[in-house]
Amino acid sequence: MTNASVRLLQGTLEMIVLQALSTMGPMHSYGLAARLEQIAGEPFPLNQGTLYPALVRLEHRGYIKGAWRKTETGRDAKFYGITRSGRRALQGETARWRRFTEFIDKLVVRSSS
Repeated sequence: MTNASVRLLQGTLEMIVLQALSTMGPMHSYGLAARLEQIAGEPFPLNQGTLYPALVRLEHRGYIKGAWRKTETGRDAKFYGITRSGRRALQGETARWRRFTEFIDKLVVRSSS
């Protein structure tokens, strides 16, 4: 992994997926991975071996729901959309993430002073 590439912190992938589905609407896993890499604007460590288990966990928890549809190219793919409970979970995770980043910001500012 190069210095310029993005590294995911443990536990953040599910929040990223929920946020993406919340803002972009239902997507299939390949389209989701491609869109996240495009948004990041740099190498993003997301492949099917990483993304698929996260989608399965989120679906199992009821945070997303999958349905088979045709892609733009006519292939069958499972499209995932966020559920109401997924939106609630996203709100909670976002609040925790903001508290965490505020804490880190305080540490960084204090250590650089």
